[in-house]
Amino acid sequence: MTADAVAAAPARHDLRLVPAALVGWAVVLSGLYLGWSVTAALGAAGLLVAAAAALCGRSAAVVSVGGVAAAVALVVSTQAWQVQHHPMRAAAQRGSAATLVVQLRDDPRAVSAPGYGGRQPQVQQVVVHAELEAATMAGQPWRTGGRVVVLAPAQGWTGLLPGQRVRTSGLLAAANRPDLTVAVLRARGAPEVLSTPTAVQRVAERMRSGLRLAARALDPEPAGLLPALVVGDTSAMVPTVEAEFRLAGLTHLIAVSGTNVAILCGVVLGLARFSRLGPRTAVMLAGLTLVGFVVLCRPSPSVLRAAVMGAVMLLALVLGRRRSAVPALCAAVLVLLLVDPSLGNDPGFTLSVLATAALVLLAPGWSAALRRHGVPPGIAEALAVPAAAHVITAPVVAGLSGQVSLVAILTNLLAAPAVAPATVLGVLAAVLAVLHPRAAVVVVHLAGPAVSWLVGVGHQGAAVPDGVLRWPDGVFGALLLALIVAVVLLATRAHRLRVLAAAGLVGALLVLVPTRFVSPGWPATGWAMVACDVGQGDAVVLATAEPGRAILVDTGPDPGPVSACLDRLGVRRLALVVLSHLHADHIGGLVGALRGRVVSAVALGPGRSPPWALAEVLRAAAVAHVPVVALTAGQRLSWPGLGLDVLAPLRDPPPVGDHQVEADGTAVNNTSVVLRASTPAGRVLLTGDVELDAQADLLVTRTDLRADVLKVPHHGSRYNAEEFLAAVRPRVAIVSVGAHNRYGHPSQHVLDALAQEGASVLRTDLNGDIAVVGSPRLQVVARGNALRRP
Repeated sequence: MTADAVAAAPARHDLRLVPAALVGWAVVLSGLYLGWSVTAALGAAGLLVAAAAALCGRSAAVVSVGGVAAAVALVVSTQAWQVQHHPMRAAAQRGSAATLVVQLRDDPRAVSAPGYGGRQPQVQQVVVHAELEAATMAGQPWRTGGRVVVLAPAQGWTGLLPGQRVRTSGLLAAANRPDLTVAVLRARGAPEVLSTPTAVQRVAERMRSGLRLAARALDPEPAGLLPALVVGDTSAMVPTVEAEFRLAGLTHLIAVSGTNVAILCGVVLGLARFSRLGPRTAVMLAGLTLVGFVVLCRPSPSVLRAAVMGAVMLLALVLGRRRSAVPALCAAVLVLLLVDPSLGNDPGFTLSVLATAALVLLAPGWSAALRRHGVPPGIAEALAVPAAAHVITAPVVAGLSGQVSLVAILTNLLAAPAVAPATVLGVLAAVLAVLHPRAAVVVVHLAGPAVSWLVGVGHQGAAVPDGVLRWPDGVFGALLLALIVAVVLLATRAHRLRVLAAAGLVGALLVLVPTRFVSPGWPATGWAMVACDVGQGDAVVLATAEPGRAILVDTGPDPGPVSACLDRLGVRRLALVVLSHLHADHIGGLVGALRGRVVSAVALGPGRSPPWALAEVLRAAAVAHVPVVALTAGQRLSWPGLGLDVLAPLRDPPPVGDHQVEADGTAVNNTSVVLRASTPAGRVLLTGDVELDAQADLLVTRTDLRADVLKVPHHGSRYNAEEFLAAVRPRVAIVSVGAHNRYGHPSQHVLDALAQEGASVLRTDLNGDIAVVGSPRLQVVARGNALRRP
């Protein structure tokens, strides 16, 4: 893509088709939400308007608006009527059993179950969008069509390709989304496969699997990201990277979009121009590239939508005919809505249209303004394009997620230079993987620096404290932010209004930054211990006398929260990371704790179950080049200003591979490492998830359990003995627990027992990060709150 193509903004855009496209979209939404009768009435009204305008010699715009409304209403109302009167509709309301023959419309989409305790994060279910061909209900066969959604177990469904026909049985349920879906089937077991994939799908799968295999030449994080970036294949993506991309506002990069199409076709057109090929030849090559990319990504509805949007981007960015770009976008919207009316309320479609419109309408003017202010060509476009796309799509994202990313513009600006080379080289590697696998590995190595850069941008963006602003979700939140964006954009067009807008922005930052990014009194001066708010899990930081150096005990379930907590505390060096036991809510954030910090060692107790968790710990430590050491009861460790005594486990760990033990989790909990820390704030007892048996072991051996601060075992579960709590006699009890968790933690009985012992109880779900300060006397500081004295 040439810099001149974006920079040379036209004086005016051809907006004549915009009203027709908006009216057509509104008619589609009426059919989806209000029913076929309302849509039919709107179509009749549109037909009357078009006829009256034509007879009276009114403008062609009025005629086109009325005609579009009538045509769209005819299509949508017909489909809505068919869905409403479908024979399966009533059966779905009753929850009847059915056997369906369907054809897959898209790849089965994984539904991941979060890890907790000994349960590994894994894909347990998939969602499949399919076209209905036949159904059998109550012994009666039906030959009928319509769209269905299948919720199925992952086993037997994963790996199926679009276009394949399968037979499956299960229970019907009513569809809860207004998208012309007839019913939902909760499938039982694996399907009966009735057809093999088409040749096109088989070729696409060979290239995709070849790309995944070649990408293994890179480190695990970029290796998983490359296929996701190129073809939207997230099957090998490291969950840590996926979570960080979500927090950093980069999720759109791992979904096939019109940007991918524009990049590839733009490169082809640029090479054709450099080779002095004629315009027709260049366009033909770009068209072949477009078709090839659709084949590679599989011609599912979302990919076809991206191809259409990408073609419009090319018209705007590469061919330089921006007066034709807006009409082309409007025509593309209308055609796609007529072909598939369910796109009307599809978030992906809305975001694609808005991003393309931003590229066509805003980005050229913004890049030209930057160039007038001395920004070099190329850099101006790299800044303008992601900024315009983010600003215009932000209201929809806010309405969907209930949050506004405060770092997304910056992260997208930083990511932009690496997206194009990584995409182009990734596609080349996918093609070569079929022809010459070794050559594909060479190309993957060339793409490695760009992909690693994107991983780094995601990590740094996710690590920004409070980088996400909570926002009202739903239609109200989207409209509210859209209004703010519109006012700001209009204000920037006039000098006086620009001054007012700038003053308002500065004022907002003066309020926002101190309250969100620099919490008053945080980190607490002289903190000795901090229980990080990491959700349903544990992560405790113990300070040493060396600034910026600390001990971390457990890492919580996810990388982002523990990394952000350490960043807020200014911890850049970890003398030791202790993992009390190998459960997901204690080891899941290890990668976030290790990355970007100098870590001396990771310490484990004698337990080695479950094996998947041990493998994850060893892999994360190996990638970070951190040694793994063992802890046993009786050891004493010390650093300036901090001492640790290892009190437990006092029993042998469960045998590795005992699935019943691993599923129950109690035996693993009872082999938790228990530490007694000597700090300037007094004694701190860190108990992992020890339950009744392990607590009894400590009581029987008459271990000195007295402590000023207790990290309550197992998130305050009911498996805490009153005798154990009485032996500790804490002045402060901290419960590390997730808000509204489904496990009933903490137990009210345990909270009452702690109160009877005279302990001041604090909870991370209610108080956030909790710091213990020892000077001049034991005090507790909850992040953003005042000092509390037990």
